[in-house]
Amino acid sequence: MERIVVDTNVIVSALLGGGGASRAVLRLCLQNRCQPVMGEKLFYEYCDVIGRPVVSRSPLIRSEREELLEAFLSGCSWVSVSFLWRPNLSDEGDNHVVELAVAGMADTIVTNNERDFVRGELRFDALRVESPATFLGRWRKQYGHDDDSNS
Repeated sequence: MERIVVDTNVIVSALLGGGGASRAVLRLCLQNRCQPVMGEKLFYEYCDVIGRPVVSRSPLIRSEREELLEAFLSGCSWVSVSFLWRPNLSDEGDNHVVELAVAGMADTIVTNNERDFVRGELRFDALRVESPATFLGRWRKQYGHDDDSNS
């Protein structure tokens, strides 16, 4: 099973979109077809993001968003990040995502901001950074499963 770090922007997109790749990635995690990796900083970002005004446009009310987050978190592999790699990304707030991926031995960071992750000074060749659509395409080819992304 592939270990992934799901960036918060994928969660926001899944909550706001009517379907699509971000929602399909979230669904794969909820169905235990991918193993999401979670750490303390990312957890707090998730908690913050589901309460932001922009996410209130989601068809889910706050309590439903919280329930969805709890379901997602219950399937996560929790990792303690004890070494800071500081890849020096253009957005300082993204450094912890790479650090979590490395500490959690993730295969892929799934993000809607790929550009922000490829410009770092410190690179980890085994770690992929993919958009939700790219991840889904590769996942389907590699695992030969349909993720029911149209539902």
